[in-house]
Amino acid sequence: MKIGKILIKKRRSKNLTQSQVAEQSGVSRVHYTHIENGVRRPSPDVAQKIAKLLDFDWTIFFTQSSNEKKQKAI
Repeated sequence: MKIGKILIKKRRSKNLTQSQVAEQSGVSRVHYTHIENGVRRPSPDVAQKIAKLLDFDWTIFFTQSSNEKKQKAI
C-alpha cells in the first residue's frame, strides 16, 4: 500500500481533515496535501508528528516500496 493511501485511511479513521492534520503537524495544508499525494516527502520531524497524530510508524515515509510488511501492518 502506498503511503498516500495509508495517510488517507488513517486520517479518515480519525475523522480528521487535511487542514487539521496539517495544523497539528506544523505544516501548511498545501504541504500536507503534497505529502499525502506523494508529491513531497516530509522532513523526519514532520513525519514523526504526522505519524504520532495518525498512529503509525513514522519510518514508513523513508522505507523502500519493497518494505511492505510494515505498511500492511498499518
